[in-house]
Amino acid sequence: MTNQKLTKSRVNVGVDVGKWNLDICIHEKELVWQVDNTPEGIRSLMNRLSRYHVERIVMEATGRYEFALAEAAYDKGLPVCVAKPASVRKYAGAIEQLAKTDRIDAQVIAEYAAVIKPRVTPEKSKNLIAIKDLLARRRQILSLRTQEINRRHIMDGGIKRSCRRLIKYFDTEIAWVEKRLEKLVDAESEWSEKREILESAPGVGKTLAFTLLADMPELGSLTNKQASALVGVAPMNRDSGKMRGKRRIQGGRASVRTTLYMATLSATQCNPAIKAFYKNLVAQGKHKKVALTACMRKFITILNAMIREKQAWCAT
Repeated sequence: MTNQKLTKSRVNVGVDVGKWNLDICIHEKELVWQVDNTPEGIRSLMNRLSRYHVERIVMEATGRYEFALAEAAYDKGLPVCVAKPASVRKYAGAIEQLAKTDRIDAQVIAEYAAVIKPRVTPEKSKNLIAIKDLLARRRQILSLRTQEINRRHIMDGGIKRSCRRLIKYFDTEIAWVEKRLEKLVDAESEWSEKREILESAPGVGKTLAFTLLADMPELGSLTNKQASALVGVAPMNRDSGKMRGKRRIQGGRASVRTTLYMATLSATQCNPAIKAFYKNLVAQGKHKKVALTACMRKFITILNAMIREKQAWCAT
């Protein structure tokens, strides 16, 4: 039995995920085929892959259509990599693969798996997925609420009353989401200490704490530069020869960056360290947006250090 297992071919698998279909390519065997994106189709795919020693199965993040496939692969003990679509498209551009079909995409993803060898994506619990979904839903409702608030200021009569009714409804929905979030986060027992540490810092509310715990689980195990880069608030060099380009922030996790931005706005008023840092930068002539970005960077490095040292906020 052991010898039989050792003789299995080592392969890298690429899957182009669609709403209705999955296009699969085994790079080393040059095999390409399609199955339905249904429980039956995924089961047949897992059975076929059981003939090989899968080094990694790579699929692009599509929002939700890849969830069932990823869950089935995790259940089979396969190393799953959920790749950023932009990373795969950049690789396709690098190998001058300009044509794009589902079949070709599966082949490109499989080659990307074999050549780039992307890091394995850790499996997420259903509870964590539900937390991330609720955080996303909260952002969506808040966006809709803001739109109605803006409309209310410029409308008259019945339309203004309609806006008020919708705002009240959105407030009810936000309260429901936050109540549900609180319950699910409490169920993550290993988060209790980290949450307590994060919420001890002035300017960190439940929303930022929940977002950092769910969308940035690496917090506390990173260097300051790594934490800043992961959020997307680290200035990137653009130098060549004697030219020194302007440093700009780019990349990072948008959900964390958006929530951190709002928390930092609050921190410039209520957090003594961030407030003093912001005022000092503005006094030096820094543009307020540049100063706020610098404060975001300082804030996330402080929170990263607090988690790493298991140290609550200290005013001194």
